[in-house]
Amino acid sequence: MNTHSVKEHRMTVAVCCYNAAEYLETLIRQLEALHCPIPFEILIVDNNSTDHTADVVANLAKDSSVPIRYVLERQQGIPFARNRAIDESLHNEFLAFIDSDELPGNKWLESAYTGLDFHKVDCVGGEIRLNLSERPGWLSDSLLPFLGKVDHGDIPIRVVDRSTPVWSGNVAYRTALFDDGLRFDTRYNRKGTGIGGGSDGIMFRTLLGRKCHIRYEPEMCITHFIPDNKLRRTYFLKLHFTAGKKAGMYEMRSEERRVGKECRSRWSPYH
Repeated sequence: MNTHSVKEHRMTVAVCCYNAAEYLETLIRQLEALHCPIPFEILIVDNNSTDHTADVVANLAKDSSVPIRYVLERQQGIPFARNRAIDESLHNEFLAFIDSDELPGNKWLESAYTGLDFHKVDCVGGEIRLNLSERPGWLSDSLLPFLGKVDHGDIPIRVVDRSTPVWSGNVAYRTALFDDGLRFDTRYNRKGTGIGGGSDGIMFRTLLGRKCHIRYEPEMCITHFIPDNKLRRTYFLKLHFTAGKKAGMYEMRSEERRVGKECRSRWSPYH
């Protein structure tokens, strides 16, 4: 039985964070100032932070013009935090995600709501701009999507394949999508400040496979602040290594993994 069949016509804006106290005040104040045609709340999912995130949120909630809820998710990793946000939001009709190191544009929330409600889509995402302290000469445009950049042009489009993705740092859903138990895949975990992940990519591909109506709204725009430690060649090498390892573990068929293992054994210098 679906206990969430009757939902409130409201929006939950979820911020999943780990040791992000320095970013939260600016982000929450900007979220409070946004226009949304329906009531919305701000949900902070603290993923086991060791800084003063809880205190910052408590102080901001005292005089906020928007309801702010705080929950602590002790299972470490971004998919666990996102899944907790889903669980906490099923009573509302819509759920939007923004990361703690991002800031929304003026029309971010209004565009998310318009895409979901007026255009009757299941999922809507938007442009992700990057704020780099300094851009190394080797960091080509082709590498920017690996830092989260999304730009599919100035015209809204229907997303029908993997060539025009929308990512979980800037995405909104109808929560009815999750009433059957759909969640982010926790095998593609990224803990704390670790490298890798991929659960948002798996979710995107799952929604495509289900023939969900996904829309790209260019005015649903955010700015993502990139720390200096991600502007190094070693970061990209580790990122691609981790992605390849997880693809081999979880996406290759068993016979493909067996052939790969036999090939490695055959060419081993210790064979």
